[in-house]
Amino acid sequence: MAKDSLDLTDEDRTAIHDCVTALNCSHIIITHGTDTMVQTATRLLAIPDKTIVITRAMQPVRFQNTDAVFNIGMAIGACSALPPGGYIAMNGAIFDPRRTQKNQAKLCFEEISMDSPIDE
Repeated sequence: MAKDSLDLTDEDRTAIHDCVTALNCSHIIITHGTDTMVQTATRLLAIPDKTIVITRAMQPVRFQNTDAVFNIGMAIGACSALPPGGYIAMNGAIFDPRRTQKNQAKLCFEEISMDSPIDE
């Protein structure tokens, strides 16, 4: 979409959902800005029979110490190994978007503690 993730709307997320649904492949990697990555990943959970992994760099590629290549590698491995569903690959971990948040202060993604189990 070539948009800052902060500018993505619900209509944009529907367009991404529809595009992914229409793809004739079962394993998909999406690069996405980190600010609203969780919202888009959550929207894609409703797509059956596809393994969808969203990733990006916390530090842009123009920075010397970027994590972009590492995160793409994680996304490729996750996409190959995980069952159908929607995932986030960041910080050397795979996250369920329903239990994930971006910690702006620490510049990382982290799991949200929840009292009840996830509804599948």
